[in-house]
Amino acid sequence: MDINRSIDVIIPVYKPDKKLERLLEMLSKQTWPVQKIILMNTGEMTFPSRLLGIHPFTELYQVELEDFDHGGTRQRAAGYSQAGYLLYMTQDAVPADCHLVEQLAKCFLDARVKVAYARQVPRDGCRELERYTRSFNYPPQSRVKTREDLPELGIKTFFCSNVCAMYERKAFEELGGFVRHTIFNEDMIYAGGLIQAGYGIAYQEKAQVIHSHNYSGWQQLRRNFDLAVSQVEHPEIFSGIPSEGEGLRMIKQVARQCIRAGKPWLLGELLVQSGCKFLGYRLGKIHRKLPPKVVRLCTMSPHYWNKN
Repeated sequence: MDINRSIDVIIPVYKPDKKLERLLEMLSKQTWPVQKIILMNTGEMTFPSRLLGIHPFTELYQVELEDFDHGGTRQRAAGYSQAGYLLYMTQDAVPADCHLVEQLAKCFLDARVKVAYARQVPRDGCRELERYTRSFNYPPQSRVKTREDLPELGIKTFFCSNVCAMYERKAFEELGGFVRHTIFNEDMIYAGGLIQAGYGIAYQEKAQVIHSHNYSGWQQLRRNFDLAVSQVEHPEIFSGIPSEGEGLRMIKQVARQCIRAGKPWLLGELLVQSGCKFLGYRLGKIHRKLPPKVVRLCTMSPHYWNKN
C-alpha cells in the first residue's frame, strides 16, 4: 500500500453524544492522519457545531430519518469521498489508541486484502457475559480470511463489522459497494461478495476500538431477527453457508469461560440470552410467513418495512 494514499472516515450519526466527541478527538490524533471525516447525520436537523471543529476537515450531510438505510446511506457517503481507502465507523466506537488507522492501513500490504476490520474491546461497565462473547468474535489473534477458509470457518469467513472497517476503494467500486437497501448486515453482505470474488478480509487485533452493548434478551432477539432477514434476502451470499454451528461454538466457548472464572451462575444468563438469539434468528428466517404486526414487533428497524 502506498503510504501516500489517502483515507477518509465515514460515520453515520444519530443523536450524537460524548462518545462521538471522543471518537473525533482520537481520530485527530492518529499516527496515520485521515484526510477528512464525513458525518451522515440522520433525523436531527441540528448538529452540535462544536463537534465540527474537532477535526479540521469534517463534512456534515443530512439524512432524513425515513431515508436512512444501513447500506444506502453508507454508499451515498462514499460518493462524497475521493480517497483511496474508506474507513467506516459507528458513532459509539472510540479508538483505543492513536495507532488504529495505521494498523488497519498496514493490512493492505497483503495484496489479497481488500477490507480490514478492527478488534472491539468492551467498554467500562460492560457485563461479564458480553465480555466473553466479545472475546469469541474478536480474539487476540489476527488473520486473513479467504474462500479457502470456508470449510473451516463457514459463515465466519464473511464476518466483518462496520463498527470499524477499512475498504480499498478500487475493489469497493469494482464490486458495486454496499447493497443500497438492506435492513442490516451490509458489511457481511459486501464481505461475502468479496470472498466469492477471490479477495481476502483481514482481522487486525492490534487495531482496537472500545465498543460494546449490554443488550437485554429482547434486544438480542430483535437484533438476530434483522440479521436473519438480511440473510434470507441475500441468498446469493448466504445460501448453503450454515450459521447455526457458529452460534453453538460461541455458546460452548463462553460457557467454558464462565466455569473457568468460577462463575457458574452466569450459565443461566447465557442460556436465556442464547435462547433469545436463536428464537429471533428462527423468526427472521421465516419472516415472510409472519403477520406484519409480528414482524414490526420483532424488528429493530421499523423504517425498513415502510419501504418494502
